[in-house]
Amino acid sequence: MGLLTGLLTFPLAPVRATVWVAEQVLEAAEREAYDPAPVRRALTELEQELLAGRIGEDEYDRREDELLDRLEELERYNEQRRAT
Repeated sequence: MGLLTGLLTFPLAPVRATVWVAEQVLEAAEREAYDPAPVRRALTELEQELLAGRIGEDEYDRREDELLDRLEELERYNEQRRAT
């Protein structure tokens, strides 16, 4: 960016900074929302609940299916993001 361009677009600097911050917040939120680690932890905790006898086999199967579906969805989303 040249000096003249910098001077002419200087009044837009706060807008550009706000847009940049918004983009950074959006990227961080997406990384957190599509992180498979919490789902993997939930699967581990679910198995521990079953082994401790706090939940039954039917409840375990139902919740495990939900978590595995969510994990598959997250991995598919992350794979698509890496491909683009």
